[in-house]
Amino acid sequence: MARPEQVLLLEPQHELKFRGPFSDVVTTTLKLSNPTDRNVCFKVKTTAPRRYCVRPNSGIIDGGTSINVSVMLQPFDYDPNEKSKHKFMVQSVVAPPDMTDMEGVWKEAKPDELMDSKLRCVFDMPVENEKTHDTESNKMSSSLLKSDSSSLPLKSMSSTLDDGEVKKIMEECKRLQMEAQRLREENKQIREDDGLRMRKSNVMSSQHTSIGMKKEEGLSARTMALIVLFFVVGVIVGKLVL
Repeated sequence: MARPEQVLLLEPQHELKFRGPFSDVVTTTLKLSNPTDRNVCFKVKTTAPRRYCVRPNSGIIDGGTSINVSVMLQPFDYDPNEKSKHKFMVQSVVAPPDMTDMEGVWKEAKPDELMDSKLRCVFDMPVENEKTHDTESNKMSSSLLKSDSSSLPLKSMSSTLDDGEVKKIMEECKRLQMEAQRLREENKQIREDDGLRMRKSNVMSSQHTSIGMKKEEGLSARTMALIVLFFVVGVIVGKLVL
């Protein structure tokens, strides 16, 4: 049986675009709007849950209102030749009038009552002269997200974050950034240690080479001395014989 058409309006509709550089957390916004006069429960799922932090990832959207969902991509080593296979799905169901437990609604929902929309992820690395501008844009978008969350009306607070959750999200992002920085420093230290070992190895090999050359020079000098000595002795013996 085909599922009903998605009642929520998604913006963007088909893909989530993330702008690099990806050495830091990159955030994009998914806007969910409920054009009906009934409350709608929603969930946001992804095929790569370890790579993204989604807030809020579930909630209720009152009739005639909308919310912004922040999708945060964690730092990673970007490969331009690798195409993203990550996808997101927004699942929704109309909330019953007497709803008291949102989890109970999902458990009791019938398959023909569930609606879903799928979006693919696109990674976009800007050219060199755009990186500074994109970094500033990310900062501005982060500040706008904070201002939007603080200015939402009380009617839709059930589907937004409280201050405690926002603080937890920021702390988690900072922890991930510090972990990424620590790994980069460890990698740098390993490269420096390898370089030091290579330099020591080169110095030792050059020392062995110079010692060998000195030994050869010493042998050559002793050989020449012996030849001269034999020559002088030969001359003296020749004179005595004559």
